[in-house]
Amino acid sequence: MCLIRRIATLSLLGSIAAVQVNAQARSPLNHADPFSIANGSTFSASGGSPNARGGSASMATRIASDLREAEDIIAGNYFAPQSATQVKLVKGALDGMLRELDPHSSFYDVAEWKDMLDDQRSGYTGIGATIANFDLDRRTDTFILATFPGSPAARAGLKYGDRIVAINGEKTAEKDSDAVRDKIRGANGTSFRLTIERAATNRVETVEIRRNRVPQPSIPDAYMLQPGIGYIELSDGFNYTTADEFDAALAELKKAGMRSLILDLRGNGGGIVDQAVKVAEKFLPAGTLILTQRGRSRTDNRIWKSTNARPEQLPLVVLVNEDTASASEIVAGAFQDDDRALIVGEKTFGKGLVQSVIDLPGKTGLTLTTARYLTPSGRSIQRDYSKVARYDYFNHKGSVAEIDRPYFEARTITDRKVFGGDGIQPDETVKIEEVKDIELALLDPIFAFVRELSHGRILGQEGYRSLPVSFGQRITPGDFPVSDSLLASFNEYTKRYSKTAFSDKHLAQNSSFIRLRLRYHMIMASYGVVSANQVLVEDDPQVTKAVDSLPKAARLAQSATLKRQKTN
Repeated sequence: MCLIRRIATLSLLGSIAAVQVNAQARSPLNHADPFSIANGSTFSASGGSPNARGGSASMATRIASDLREAEDIIAGNYFAPQSATQVKLVKGALDGMLRELDPHSSFYDVAEWKDMLDDQRSGYTGIGATIANFDLDRRTDTFILATFPGSPAARAGLKYGDRIVAINGEKTAEKDSDAVRDKIRGANGTSFRLTIERAATNRVETVEIRRNRVPQPSIPDAYMLQPGIGYIELSDGFNYTTADEFDAALAELKKAGMRSLILDLRGNGGGIVDQAVKVAEKFLPAGTLILTQRGRSRTDNRIWKSTNARPEQLPLVVLVNEDTASASEIVAGAFQDDDRALIVGEKTFGKGLVQSVIDLPGKTGLTLTTARYLTPSGRSIQRDYSKVARYDYFNHKGSVAEIDRPYFEARTITDRKVFGGDGIQPDETVKIEEVKDIELALLDPIFAFVRELSHGRILGQEGYRSLPVSFGQRITPGDFPVSDSLLASFNEYTKRYSKTAFSDKHLAQNSSFIRLRLRYHMIMASYGVVSANQVLVEDDPQVTKAVDSLPKAARLAQSATLKRQKTN
């Protein structure tokens, strides 16, 4: 349900002088604290005061001198000087130095730095379309899945199923959708030529699209899951607008009769700590400890407490998974330690290190770990990274041990035992089954079938032609039913058009998965990605467990309140 954005490596700084850190870093995040991870290569950072200490200007000069000397030696002796460019050498040197420290200290080239700042500013510069790879016609292509209302993509008439053929004349066949995305994004106000094959007509057309700022809210959706039960998906990080978005979502759900809440933090890689604290203190009474930060200097030692004299009393369940990281773990840890919410799902990522953001010349930057944070009970959630490879660390592979033994075991307000050193352990563990190979193989023909279905090209099923009525339309379990007749049409379609041979037995055994994904794509074609994701929430075992856990969460919070009153 939640999308993970990977930041690809693009261009690089133009001068070796970029390694000279300005002692008064000019980052727009100087007073913000993003605690964020991105899967794979680059990481948003958290700040406090990024002012350089200990004569960093002279140290930077020495580093620059050493790099120049190494560059001169390589340039004069390397057998392929054309591949040993200055920008490649500088980036490699900086990446290598920072990776020796920890997985979350990182250098950002020009494009990566811009992407990181865009994430914190609740948007990006592009065309406002959701794209994905599918294999049709025995090759991988990138297709439009949805556009956002009022976006450049919507104004250009892009629709579900349109195939992206080329960007500025460069063909995109067999390219990963992330690479295609990076070609589409660019400077605000710039234009490019997009060649597409229209799903409706199969005609190839070229349109010129002007890039624009595209809002990217941290709360993609919030609605009533069941009568009395609200659901807020806070999956896109904590950025500058998160607290305001959260307040608005709460207000709307209360108007709709919400009496309890499920907060979904799955896939939330972190962000600005001030915003995470504001979300946490909506439910925690004034004076309640939310977070402690411990660093090398006095300026890195901070404490955050709630200032809310009238916190929400709603029963609360928080959903987490292994992609719940950093600032999201702050929220989950604070709720768990104060017994304010029940945590449901899978163990979180385990990032408890704080990065300072340092702006560098040439529109580049770096993040440097300067502190660690602790939950209210005093536990660190940081996983050990010293004994595993970088790839294994970010993909939860290999054996890991606790990095902070002194904080390993702690107690909550009601004396429940909790653990540190390896993320946040949920109170109720619900594993999501891995997608089976046959289910993965079915995704391409399902998309191809709905692409034809939505344009009335499936014989006997012309009534399912998509009619985009309203993006973000609220759906009910009865919307877009997958009838036995439609399922039979799909099964027949796979035999004629799919490159993978599916037996009648395999199709019958996976009929529930097929029905779910057909409905998901049918709603995507008409109402967009937000509405389509509601289909997956309806069928989500972790969400089901969260609903069932609400009475227990209510009792836990009540016990914590009584305990706090006795203590005071």
